[in-house]
Amino acid sequence: MLGGAGHNGSGATVVPFPHPALQIGFDRLELARILDLYGRMVAAGEWRDYAMDFGKDAAAFSAFRRAAERPQARIEKRPALRNRQGMWTLFGEAGQILKRGHELAGVLFPLERRLLKVVEG
Repeated sequence: MLGGAGHNGSGATVVPFPHPALQIGFDRLELARILDLYGRMVAAGEWRDYAMDFGKDAAAFSAFRRAAERPQARIEKRPALRNRQGMWTLFGEAGQILKRGHELAGVLFPLERRLLKVVEG
């Protein structure tokens, strides 16, 4: 049975490699939007460091006031929730959910509003 399933053209058995675990990430526009906000928060003196975490279920961007602290804000993308409450979640410093939604811009709005208060005040 040459050329069938499990064989290559030479008659040798082909052992399929296991599929690598899928990893959730940010696309270029999402990351640009998040890093733009991060840069403005750094310029305002609110944030000084960030971390990104990419897993099989979610991708997260965490922003820190100081590196040794808990993140002041965490933006999480969880595509499995796309058809429910939305795949975007904004978490506060204590881990509380501040905003959920289907669009990144809407979820970032509380941070944008806080930035306006910092710049104006």
